[in-house]
Amino acid sequence: MAETIVSRSVVKPTNWITVYLIAIALGMTTLGLVMLFSAGVVRDAHTLLTKQIIWVALSFSLGLYTSFMNLDWLRDKSWWIFGLCVLALILTLVPGIGIKVNGAQRWIGLGPLRIQPSEFAKIGLVLSLAAYFSSRQREIKTFVSGFLLPSLIIGVVCGLILKQPDFGTCFLCGAVAATLMFQSGTSLRWLLPIAGLAICAFSVLVYFDPVRIRRVTSFLDVEANSNDSAYQLWQGMLAFGVGGLDGVGLGMGRQQMHFLPEAHTDFIFPVIGEELGLICTMGIVICFLVLFVLVSWRLRQAPRLYEYLLAMGSLLFICLQAIINMGVVTGSMPTKGMSLPFISYGGSNLMVTFIFLGIIINVFRKWDNPKVHQPREIRES
Repeated sequence: MAETIVSRSVVKPTNWITVYLIAIALGMTTLGLVMLFSAGVVRDAHTLLTKQIIWVALSFSLGLYTSFMNLDWLRDKSWWIFGLCVLALILTLVPGIGIKVNGAQRWIGLGPLRIQPSEFAKIGLVLSLAAYFSSRQREIKTFVSGFLLPSLIIGVVCGLILKQPDFGTCFLCGAVAATLMFQSGTSLRWLLPIAGLAICAFSVLVYFDPVRIRRVTSFLDVEANSNDSAYQLWQGMLAFGVGGLDGVGLGMGRQQMHFLPEAHTDFIFPVIGEELGLICTMGIVICFLVLFVLVSWRLRQAPRLYEYLLAMGSLLFICLQAIINMGVVTGSMPTKGMSLPFISYGGSNLMVTFIFLGIIINVFRKWDNPKVHQPREIRES
C-alpha cells in the first residue's frame, strides 16, 4: 500500500518577498501610467491612458487569479494550454485573421482589441517544459527524452514566431528554453552544439533580411546613420544625455513631440531618462535587479522541480526582456522592438508579465504552506 507523503518546506515563510514583488510591480506599473500620459501628450494621451488603465486592471486581475490557481491542475492542463498557444500562433499567419503592421503579422483582432499570441506562447512554453522535465527526470540524460523531444517543443514555438517574423521574441524564447533545459539536467554535449548551430542559423537569417541587417549595421555606427536607419536609437540616446542626473521635468521632454518614434511603447525608457533623469532610470534597473535577486535566492531552496522550473522560466522572461529593452534603447544592442515589462504601453505583454508574477507568487505560497498529498505516479495508478 502506498504511503502518503507530506511535503515539508525547509525554509521559513517568505511572505515579505511576495510583498516586495508586488510593490515593485505596482510601483513600475504606476510609473508607466504616468510616463504614458506624458509621452502621449501629442498622441491623444487621454485615450491611450484610458486603454492602458483597462489593461492594467485586467492584467492585475489575471495575476491575482494566477497566484491562487491550483498548480497541479495547471500541470495537468499544460499541454492543452501549449496546444492553444500554438494554434493562436498559426492563426496569426492566416490571411483575414492575422493583422499585419509594418510588415509583421503578429496580431489577432478581437473587436477593438489586438492580441499578440507570441506573448502568450511564452506561458505555454514554460508550462509545457516544466511539466515535461519534472515527469522525466530518470530519462533526462538520454538523447531522445532529455534533448530531442524538448528541442522539438521549443522548435515549434520559435519556428512559428520566426515566421511572423519576430526575431527578438524568437531569440528570447530560445534563450529561456535553453536555460530551463540546462537547469533540468540536459547534457551540455548536446545542448552546446545545437545552441551554436541555432545562433549561426539565426545570424544567417538576420544577414539575409534587409531590415534586420540594416539595424545591425546602424547599431555599429549610430552617429553616421542618425538621420536614417539609426534615427530612433540616436534620438533615444540624445534623450538620456539631455536628462542628466535629475531630468528636465515631468511633461517637459522634447522627445515626446514626435522626435522619438514609439516613445510610449518600446522606447519609453529614454523618455523616463529625459524627463526624470538618471536617478529614476537607475531606480528601474535596481527594481529589476532586486526582483531577480529575491526570486533567485528563494529558488535556491526549491523542494520540487516542477515549481522551480515554473518560477525560473517566469523570472527569466521578465528580467531578460527588461535587459534586452534597456540594452536596445541605450545603444548596447541592435534595435529590436521589445516592450519594457510593467512600464511600456500595450496589453498582451502586460498581461503575460503579471501572469508570470502570479505564477512566481503562487509557487512561493505553495512552498510556504505545504499540504499532505500523494505523489503523481500513485495518483495516476
